[in-house]
Amino acid sequence: MKIPTTLKHKPVIVSEEYDRIDGRYADHSDAKGLSVGLAQWNDRGKVDVSAKIWRYTGEKWSRQSEEMPLHRVLDLAILICRTKTYLQDAYRYPKLYDENSAAIDRIPLQGGALDVSVCADNPMIDEDIVLFRDALLKDDELLSERLRRLSGLLRDMGY
Repeated sequence: MKIPTTLKHKPVIVSEEYDRIDGRYADHSDAKGLSVGLAQWNDRGKVDVSAKIWRYTGEKWSRQSEEMPLHRVLDLAILICRTKTYLQDAYRYPKLYDENSAAIDRIPLQGGALDVSVCADNPMIDEDIVLFRDALLKDDELLSERLRRLSGLLRDMGY
C-alpha cells in the first residue's frame, strides 16, 4: 500500500509495507508505513522534519497515525534502551525497583537532562512493572534484532 503524498505530512523517505515486519503485529497491523519528511505543522517560511507512522483502517488513512519530530523519536529510542538496561538488573530489587528512590538515570541532553525514573505515582506500579518486564522479555528477540541493527548503523555513521 502506497503512503499518501497529498496529506499535510509530506513524506520524503518512506518504508512502505511496514505491516509485514511490525513486531508482534506483523502481517495483521494497521501500521502500513513509516516516513520521514516535512512536518504537517509547518508554517510558511518555517520547515520542520518529522517521522510518521501511517495507519490504515482498511477503508481510509487513520487519524491515529502518529507524527513526531525526529529528536523525539531519538529520545524515545534512548528511553527504551535505558529502560531495557535497567530491567536487566531489576531482579536485585524485591519489587523490581528501589522503593526508596524511583530515579533510574539522568541522561545529559541539550544543556539539561532526560530524567528516567520508575513511575512511583502509578498506584499499580508493583503489578505493572512485572507485567511490563514480562512483556519486554517476551519481545526481547524482536527488540534485540532492531537494537543490533541500530547499533551497527550508528557505528557506520561514526557514533
